[in-house]
Amino acid sequence: MKTEKKMTLKFYQNLGKLFYAIAAADKLVHKIEFDKLKEIVKKQWLSVDLLEDNYHTDAAYQIEIVFDWMNNEQNLNTKACYEAFINYKKEQPHLFTVPIKKLILKTAGDIAASFSGVNKSELIMLAQLDIDLKNK
Repeated sequence: MKTEKKMTLKFYQNLGKLFYAIAAADKLVHKIEFDKLKEIVKKQWLSVDLLEDNYHTDAAYQIEIVFDWMNNEQNLNTKACYEAFINYKKEQPHLFTVPIKKLILKTAGDIAASFSGVNKSELIMLAQLDIDLKNK
């Protein structure tokens, strides 16, 4: 019997926190980083599943909504955002399949590289993310 893995709104919201943490690792979120995130959500994340929010919008847009909200609030506590994502991953490990982990790393890397390449703060966070995604 095959078990279907169902994504949740909370899954996408935590991704928004993670990607915000990556973009804000250098204490500044550039417009090009948010634009890159929106591009990747449209090209990659919308096809992950058919989950919709209460407004019948694809749930993957929660990534953008949370990212934008955190940016507008200027919540530059990247450590707290990152840890919230990792705690969620530990609570829901069944959602983090190999393809999803690869897409998370690709998205995070693309966001980091979108403005003047990957800086030291982003590189450290990306390396930690790679390690944390490999851990069960």
